[in-house]
Amino acid sequence: MLIITTKQELINQVDTCKSQGKRIGLVPTMGALHEGHASLVRQSLSENDITVVSVFVNPTQFNNKEDLIKYPRTLDRDSALLEKMGVDFVFAPQPEEMYDAAEMSKPFDFDFGGLDKVMEGKMRPGHFNGVVQVVSKLFYLVRPDRAYFGEKDFQQLAIIRFMVDRSALKGTFGKLQIVGCPIVRESSGLALSSRNERLSAEEHETAIAISRVLFASCEWAKKTTVSEVQKRVVKEVNAVAGLEVEYYEIVDADTLLPTDSFANAVGCITVYCGPVRLIDNIRY
Repeated sequence: MLIITTKQELINQVDTCKSQGKRIGLVPTMGALHEGHASLVRQSLSENDITVVSVFVNPTQFNNKEDLIKYPRTLDRDSALLEKMGVDFVFAPQPEEMYDAAEMSKPFDFDFGGLDKVMEGKMRPGHFNGVVQVVSKLFYLVRPDRAYFGEKDFQQLAIIRFMVDRSALKGTFGKLQIVGCPIVRESSGLALSSRNERLSAEEHETAIAISRVLFASCEWAKKTTVSEVQKRVVKEVNAVAGLEVEYYEIVDADTLLPTDSFANAVGCITVYCGPVRLIDNIRY
């Protein structure tokens, strides 16, 4: 496995692979890898000749600078895991390699068709601008045949698909396929997240209630309305000491707009467990 830190070296390696007719899979990550990331990597390894994993804590998608500072950085551990799995290339650049001074100081502008105005976009202004900024850069550099993203970040996945669909009209990324992969959970039900590393043992135990309430809401949905389920989820999670719901929205899985029907609906939640912000979702 080769660890690459510069864009030019990555381009050179990709050019060589492309000249040999090899299919390339890309798994973009911010590091602090867990079994959820590993599931994406395994799928890429099974479907492509070459797998590239990026490990980059992207500063432009953090509207909370304290959150950026505290985000776990475990490159040595991540690299050891990826090498053991059989990954070909790890791209681990520094911010100054990915962005020039102008890009760091000026917000990236992209028309999301309204997908960025709800849920995470509403709570974290500019977040998805930064996500699209870095992901589009990775797509240009790697020119993958497939790119893999977890469904835990449901809104992010929808926005990346929207970006690629729009760009497809111009052939910007070729025939890139965006592959969404299911949420990976602990046996307790808690969705795996790099942020879980910041939870104390007590907070970790408390956070399990988030998924427990979401799973229960699937049964409630068989007997009552969307509005009532939404209210009950918020009430049940907030009733757990140490948890505070930032938002819980039941939306159409395609448009991300609020819906009155459970058909094609997904419930998206963000909860503070102590100081740690956790996200999860459930399909109805």
